[in-house]
Amino acid sequence: MDAARLEILTLTKRFGNFTALDAASLTVRPGTVHALLGENGAGKSTLVKCVVGYHRPDDGAVMIDGREQDIHSPVVARSLGIGMVYQHFTVVPGMTVAENLMLARGALPAVIDWHRARAELASFMDSAPFRLDLDATPLDLSAGEKQKLEILKQLLLRPRLLILDEPTSVLTPQEADEVLGALRERAHAGDCSVILITHKFREVTGYADDVSVLRRGRLVLSSAVAGTSAAELAEAMVGTQEPLKQEGPRPAVAGDVRLSIHDLEVTGDRGEPAVRRLSLDVRAGEIVGVAGVSGNGQRELMQALTGQRPVLSGTVTVAGERYHATRAQNRRLKVRSLPEEPLQNACVPALSVADNMGLRQFDEAPFAAGGLIRWSRLRARARQWIADYRVKTQGEHAPICTLSGGNVQRAVLARELSGEADVLLVSNPVFGLDFAAVAEVHARLLDARRRGAAVLLLSEDLDELLAMADRIVVISEGRIVHEAPVHSADRLLLGRFMGGHSPAGMEMTA
Repeated sequence: MDAARLEILTLTKRFGNFTALDAASLTVRPGTVHALLGENGAGKSTLVKCVVGYHRPDDGAVMIDGREQDIHSPVVARSLGIGMVYQHFTVVPGMTVAENLMLARGALPAVIDWHRARAELASFMDSAPFRLDLDATPLDLSAGEKQKLEILKQLLLRPRLLILDEPTSVLTPQEADEVLGALRERAHAGDCSVILITHKFREVTGYADDVSVLRRGRLVLSSAVAGTSAAELAEAMVGTQEPLKQEGPRPAVAGDVRLSIHDLEVTGDRGEPAVRRLSLDVRAGEIVGVAGVSGNGQRELMQALTGQRPVLSGTVTVAGERYHATRAQNRRLKVRSLPEEPLQNACVPALSVADNMGLRQFDEAPFAAGGLIRWSRLRARARQWIADYRVKTQGEHAPICTLSGGNVQRAVLARELSGEADVLLVSNPVFGLDFAAVAEVHARLLDARRRGAAVLLLSEDLDELLAMADRIVVISEGRIVHEAPVHSADRLLLGRFMGGHSPAGMEMTA
């Protein structure tokens, strides 16, 4: 048997004052598929990146076949037979499949004997769990085929331990079954052990032998799949504590519908259905939280609502008017947005803080006249907002890319919440921010709700939604599958729907 035995002992990893991984221990039995579950930010990727040498742990040990190993770089991990398929593609677009496979080997001779190399690759492809045209380039491949190429690159190196970080996020259900089935067969044949990072209970049920659950950097459950249930996994993944107490007074009754989404359909990057006949209303003075694990259509939904992605069918209306997310409509209907990663999605990084703060109104009075921009007025307002929102910067002239994540978020909030926002579209607003910045952003959003804004809040942090929202809906595979007022929301039930299981099918089978 070539499959490796992996033991992780009290592994800890800190990033500054933030503990991403807190004394986690688990064992991967040789020749098995071991699933890692957890919400976004639970520590799954941090754990496996410590195993492959991408991060150096602050404490703890990694043991391969009973011997402690100092895996201080991916090169060392590769020499130990550890391979990893990352969440994002690493193929070289301009190279053929054959060239990408050869490149994966690492050290190459100055002159490659391509006749011999192609014969070896053809032989490898004959024994591989799936085939690709050696002469095709990634530009010719679908997203699913690119994912298969990433896996083939690792299998070519004959790993003893193969780690896959959400390998099915870009696959159709049929492709996912093909890939996971092939990897399970390979593991059970003793060729390698497999760690599968996933959000989907169905994949755990169908393809894993053992499962471990991380929550906020701690290992909270580790068991054979046959010895647990989806209900237990959901409880471990999202916890059982009561919803956090909301800050500030809540309106007694929400107002009229401000944002209405009806039968919305949106396609993903490769043309697959991403949002499927989704309908949702958001009322004035209400925060509606959208819960769900990543890859279930949240990104595409927000991009469609903010005009960054075309709508295939369905309608979006704001205050009864058909909404197309144009700049003129945003002004007239008072629609504002706070997207995920605002430095990349809501700013021009090289421009100054003042310029970015003025993007919405630089061509309106009193900041423009006769086709000319009054820069002094824009800068004066920026200075006022910097003070009001406590943006830490060396001045309004500093490039916004020099600010920390929390201060970029404050700068964008100042721009988007200026005046009265009637509709506020928000996506993962505090991801990666420190506690002080989180409290600041949450306070601003709650204040917008108190002033009557209709707030649509997409977040992959269930605790954030339970603390902020008046109503929670769960999105799974592009559809709204569950809805509940926050005061009566069942955390475990939310977790089950987020994992892709309805109450009618909660028991897992071996």
